[in-house]
Amino acid sequence: MKAVSRIFRALADPTRRQILQELKVGELAAGEIVSRFTISGPSISRHLSILKSADLVSERRDGNRILYRLEPEKMASAVGDFLSAVCPTQVLHRRKASKEKKGASS
Repeated sequence: MKAVSRIFRALADPTRRQILQELKVGELAAGEIVSRFTISGPSISRHLSILKSADLVSERRDGNRILYRLEPEKMASAVGDFLSAVCPTQVLHRRKASKEKKGASS
């Protein structure tokens, strides 16, 4: 449960959500991320640290650069689990619709 709480805390901040949007297209170096925002490099570094601790991004070294990459599976799993717990009937409706769609295409 602590991991899910970290994910939702990380997603609560608009700057962190924007960083995730930027990473959607692929890996970016820390400096490239900083250049896309009007806030300081240390602030972006702190946001990246929070996203990393929530396992929403990962990093790798390439020479003297640190490249960040989105980890969408972790986010999708946490949000999906939350939604299925809060809206279980919606999950049943989606499953039923999916089965009906598969049956119609067979």
